Amino acid sequence: MTKISTRSFSDLLIQFGIILALVAALFLAFFFVYLPFTTNHGQTITVPDVSGLSFDEMQNLLDDRGLRYEVSDCTYVAKSQPLTVVQQYPRANSKVKEGRKIYLTITRRVAPLVSMPQLVNLTLQSAKLNLISIGLELGEQTYVPDVAKNAVLHQLYNGKEIAPGTPVPKGAKIDFEIGDGLGSTMFAVPDVVGLQLDEAEAAIRGSNLKVGTKISVTDPEKEVGTVVRQHPEARSGERIRVGETMDLWVVGPIESDQ
Repeated sequence: MTKISTRSFSDLLIQFGIILALVAALFLAFFFVYLPFTTNHGQTITVPDVSGLSFDEMQNLLDDRGLRYEVSDCTYVAKSQPLTVVQQYPRANSKVKEGRKIYLTITRRVAPLVSMPQLVNLTLQSAKLNLISIGLELGEQTYVPDVAKNAVLHQLYNGKEIAPGTPVPKGAKIDFEIGDGLGSTMFAVPDVVGLQLDEAEAAIRGSNLKVGTKISVTDPEKEVGTVVRQHPEARSGERIRVGETMDLWVVGPIESDQ
């Protein structure tokens, strides 16, 4: 057995330096030779982009790269093929070690069901926002005679009226019947000639009609504010529909509506 000489202080320093050198060599060998060899340090794989691929295409691509996968979530995406990858982690082009697991989000086979909301009597814009908020789509819009302009009168799915609370697949298209602001009932044009403007306007609105353009005219024989002409005319035998407009010719200046 070799005996360490400690006859002098210099011998002790030499022996101590040899021990330190051996420890440093072992430390460097462990971290820069043994660990890289056993953990494939520096050997990385670029993660491929599998978003948009079918399940089989994704599986083949990851197998070829020596990567594993796990489906961590399923979601529904309208107009997307079932079992299609929509999200991945780590992201595409990331550097990982061989055998790393890639976590995936794929689309469902069957659309989840949502409850049909009550949209009748809402405006078209409000009804559309309600549909989008729960994952439904706006389908065909058919305008029908009704005084409720741009209001939803009927909600339909696959051509049939659908009641609120009925389950429908997410992404389904809902059709609307919408009021065009005009009623379907025809009646004789009311006669407002000779009335004061405020009386004429009240009579028009009371007949579910709208006051249209008001035109100022001069007539010294008539009192200011008197309606002297209207269109359509009452005496012409014309008929008018609920929601339509009547224009008036009025004596004197006309105050603008506020």
